[in-house]
Amino acid sequence: ELDMNKPIVKLPESDGNAFSVIGKTMKALRGEGYYAEQIEQYRKEATSGDYDNLLRVTMKWVEVE
Repeated sequence: ELDMNKPIVKLPESDGNAFSVIGKTMKALRGEGYYAEQIEQYRKEATSGDYDNLLRVTMKWVEVE
């Protein structure tokens, strides 16, 4: 589990664009003060599988609304 505050990210109700999800999440992490290395770790994890993997990883890093 990550030890920093989890930013809140609003994602679309239905399947959204994966690039949009990643972009919003990375912006939120930057805004919360995560280091570039941590944000890159998120990006690598998020893009290492299918869309379901992307959502699972994203929910690990941020609170999704």
